[in-house]
Amino acid sequence: MNTSIGILDEFTTTFNYDDIIEPVYNTHVNIFTSYFVPPLYSLVFIFGLLGNALVVLILIKYKRLKSMTDIYLLNLAISDLLFIISLPFWIYYVAHEWVFGNEMCKIFSGIYSAGFFSGSFFIILLTVDRYLAIVHAVFALKARTVLYGTLSSVVTWAVAILASIPAFIIYHVQKENEKCKCNFFYPLGKEKEWRQVITLMTFTLGLAIPLVIMVFCYIRIIMVLMNIHNERKRKAVKIIFLIMIVYFILWMPYHIAILLQTYQDVFFSVDKYIDSDGNLRLAIEVTEVIAMIHCCLNPVIYAFVGDKFRKYLCIFFQKHVAVYFCRLYTGRHCSKLERSTSSYISTTEHDISTGL
Repeated sequence: MNTSIGILDEFTTTFNYDDIIEPVYNTHVNIFTSYFVPPLYSLVFIFGLLGNALVVLILIKYKRLKSMTDIYLLNLAISDLLFIISLPFWIYYVAHEWVFGNEMCKIFSGIYSAGFFSGSFFIILLTVDRYLAIVHAVFALKARTVLYGTLSSVVTWAVAILASIPAFIIYHVQKENEKCKCNFFYPLGKEKEWRQVITLMTFTLGLAIPLVIMVFCYIRIIMVLMNIHNERKRKAVKIIFLIMIVYFILWMPYHIAILLQTYQDVFFSVDKYIDSDGNLRLAIEVTEVIAMIHCCLNPVIYAFVGDKFRKYLCIFFQKHVAVYFCRLYTGRHCSKLERSTSSYISTTEHDISTGL
């Protein structure tokens, strides 16, 4: 990684990579990464940490993980938190240089990769979960259990970690322009081939295959929903569908930019494929920041579309936040507020349990 998390910066001052085009440093890239990336990542860190922590709290404390869907939503939130907890390190790196050592470079690069793959995989599982619940409702009664949800989640994390092993291997700390960089470092003599294989693997495994599965599932789901009138099922599908759409809209431009840079000799004519003005590098920087915003958006989707999530969120704020601030600013017990809060909680929990 060069000025941001995912820049393909495989050039060092020690080795001569004959097969690789000499990079051109666009001044707009330096301006963007120096002045815009740190504050944008800081906002993603604050809102993403707060939002996903609330999702984890509500799923565990209030919903108590009673369904396969809850298990997958919990793991999706944990996947987003993987990105978020490493952001302070990348913010410092963008603003200065990598000072956290070679092992931390490998670990955080692996965490970034595992967070991407696991997020994509759990969205697949959420889609398949909706597919089973609606298209194969009878079979789903036996298959959609908490036990199977937990087992499939463990397997999914194992696959995501295996898919992230290349990131653990190829990232190293290197000295460049008197600064330490956490960079890609491919085996000498095979740089181009390794870069192309890993880029293609990431795009295929993390985006292309999941997209095909999801398109198939949602076509079948829509065909079934057109023949039934079940508002509860429609709303459940809408939430998962929005999560999927947002994920792909935000991540796809970044990986397309990486593909264009990696396979320049395939996508462009010989006399034009060299990124002489550095525009592809700038595109990678900008689209990566856009991709990172996805960490903040899932809680927003739950809050605006999920009725139960909103009600549980209201319970949490009424029971803990409102009473706490009342005591803090008045200096005494807020018995009236506590009584109204208890009454609200009892009514709301009854509404949720009865499906109203």
